[in-house]
Amino acid sequence: MRNGQNKRMRGRSRNKGHNPLTRVYESNGPDVKIRGTASHIAEKYQQLARDAQASGDPIASENYSQHAEHYLRLIAAAQEQFRQSNPYYQGNRPEGGGP
Repeated sequence: MRNGQNKRMRGRSRNKGHNPLTRVYESNGPDVKIRGTASHIAEKYQQLARDAQASGDPIASENYSQHAEHYLRLIAAAQEQFRQSNPYYQGNRPEGGGP
């Protein structure tokens, strides 16, 4: 067997980072199953919280709000990680750095 053949990549690249902003999540929340990106799921839980509040169920509303908050935190963490790994994105250049 040749030495070079062992190093050839087969299938999907394993060292490629996944973008949490575009990753599809499956949420098994209370009484509902939602599938989509973190922003889509957060938006759906926020709508469910508003609907529960309008129907007079403050406990369900709070529960849905907490589920939405979890996905909003995932989004914020992913955005912060992106900003730190890409300091030149959208004018967030470090002091005295670059053109």
